[in-house]
Amino acid sequence: MEQLSFLSVPSPCIGVCQTDARGYCVGCLRNRDERFNWLHFSDAKKHNIIRLCLQRKRRRQYAKYKAHQIAVKQQQAEVNPQFDFDEKPDDDLDFGDFSLD
Repeated sequence: MEQLSFLSVPSPCIGVCQTDARGYCVGCLRNRDERFNWLHFSDAKKHNIIRLCLQRKRRRQYAKYKAHQIAVKQQQAEVNPQFDFDEKPDDDLDFGDFSLD
């Protein structure tokens, strides 16, 4: 059930109106339809769009964090290759004649 709201839901626009490669606004992370039809949406739909924008923001931040972690790990491996503890497949190990008897 939709609650009564006495104030309209403000637009999440922050004035950075550019789109990224996926079609989302760089500033508010709304897609084209969400930006152009904002004034025609119900308050419930607007709240849902804001929720989606927050999810998109978290995913973007997490992707940046993971990319940074990978870059740092690669840089550390280049500086100190002897401390590269990434698990690498051991192709030269043969356990064919191994038994527990």
